[in-house]
Amino acid sequence: MITVQNLSFTYPSNTEPTVKDINFNIEKGQIFGFLGPSGAGKSTVQKVIIRLLKKFEGEIQVHGKDLRTWGADYYRHIGVGFELPNHYAKLTALENLRFFASLYDGKTRDPMELLQLVGLEADANKRISDYSKGMKMRLNFVRALLHDPDLIFFDEPTGGLDPVNAQNIKGIILDLQKQGKTIFITTHNMYDADELCDKVAFIIDGKIALIESPKQLRLIHGERTVAVEYAEYLTGKFLSQDFPLDGLADNQDFLALLGKEDIQSIHSKEATLNDVFIKVTGKSLS
Repeated sequence: MITVQNLSFTYPSNTEPTVKDINFNIEKGQIFGFLGPSGAGKSTVQKVIIRLLKKFEGEIQVHGKDLRTWGADYYRHIGVGFELPNHYAKLTALENLRFFASLYDGKTRDPMELLQLVGLEADANKRISDYSKGMKMRLNFVRALLHDPDLIFFDEPTGGLDPVNAQNIKGIILDLQKQGKTIFITTHNMYDADELCDKVAFIIDGKIALIESPKQLRLIHGERTVAVEYAEYLTGKFLSQDFPLDGLADNQDFLALLGKEDIQSIHSKEATLNDVFIKVTGKSLS
């Protein structure tokens, strides 16, 4: 779906490039994430691919076609959910969606259906000036889906949302993937990346440090140990003990603990994406 080769980009006011000779591929139907702290260059890459920034070096192909040769029809194929909501404040949510739908020459989705998708149907006729930040973010999200694009870009899709609405948005993204959509997410939220992405690219200071699936990264960089938390039978104190994952079924100390103490939890010591990011790049995602 997307092939990027030797991409570099320098803002006119800068002497050094913000994005430095990066390469990656996104397959059709994949959720691909750029994971990095603020200022790492992830949003710049996305802006280049959606053609907000045009004077770049390198080669980009989308749908097998050079990005530079696409015309206005490119925007029929892509949808974009920006990090910061940008709506017409004096219009209602329904009026906003109807207006943006009118910009497309093809069939568009029912605005009320989209508002219902994110729990805004009761506020469809409320002016955006009266919307909270979270409501604006949800409207921003569904606006990217108006024309039913097959390639969708989201920049911090759960930013500014409460846990319930954030989880709903993630569920919608996974449903979009099931429909065959390709989704490119930029975020510094490791939990979103872990839940959603088939592959993530770690980007730091404009360079990609690695590309891999979140699961593989957690397994490769985690400890092969099991932590058992328990309440000691005699004292009632909460204690924890680690055991090697290899040969666990034959570990007599582990088996004895299970039979003797009041077990509270057992979990493997997988690394988080933040742990891996710090290990690989030396910097935090925050």
